[in-house]
Amino acid sequence: MAPRTAVFFHAHPDDEALLTAGTMAMLAAEGHRVVLVVATAGERGLAEQEPGDALRDTRMRELYASAALLGCARVECLGYGDSGLSPKGGVAEERPDNAFIDADSEEAAKALAAILQEEDAELLTIYDPAGGYGHPDHVQVHRVGKRAAQIAGTPILLEATVNRDPLLRLLRAAGRVYRFPPEFDVRTFESAYSPGEIITHKVNVRKYAAQKRASMAAHASQASGGDTDRTLAVMLKVPRALYRLVFGTEWYVRRDVPPGTRLTHPFDRWPK
Repeated sequence: MAPRTAVFFHAHPDDEALLTAGTMAMLAAEGHRVVLVVATAGERGLAEQEPGDALRDTRMRELYASAALLGCARVECLGYGDSGLSPKGGVAEERPDNAFIDADSEEAAKALAAILQEEDAELLTIYDPAGGYGHPDHVQVHRVGKRAAQIAGTPILLEATVNRDPLLRLLRAAGRVYRFPPEFDVRTFESAYSPGEIITHKVNVRKYAAQKRASMAAHASQASGGDTDRTLAVMLKVPRALYRLVFGTEWYVRRDVPPGTRLTHPFDRWPK
């Protein structure tokens, strides 16, 4: 396969580690050019460090470290403010003037499209319409990224997601033996991410599990903070052999192919 360029668009530093790190490492290893773009520096993320400029600098350093581990050729931040989350999980009432959720979608799309055109990118990844678990900045990534691909004429647009069917089964089974924190409601995952029936890409990244795990570990600020175990911290405690099994698949939805189409590589042609 001739070298191509793929742009991975995420809301905050560490999002790439959770959803697309294996795919990024795989494409880089295959000789493709991998570009990582984040909308914000994640300066309002939950961490032991106080929100603000210092946390922003920390998280950007972590992002560059993660990108290097994954083989990225370029890293860009669009420079919007982290919109944060309300205690109930919705849009935070107090947020910066340049919060990504309040940005002009067309203006943001043009900024991303300029990168796509400069890179002559053939592929862009965004999130599903719900933004995965619903973070406002993730929803905005979907809107902005979809429009940017239209402006730039990027031929392949993939929505990075998770197959929620096995996730729900796993959480329900875990709930029988583990007491989740009071604020954690398994039922919220019934509408999060994507059902298996619409997923078009199931990408095997087990070969790159070590890079994916290292990418997660690079975001040390997001493994601590708060009163309960953070998602990254929990994932990094999973034994390596089990980690490879559990996190060795990454899922995507491509809307211009029939739902349920089974493709195994981001650059797979359709129709084959």
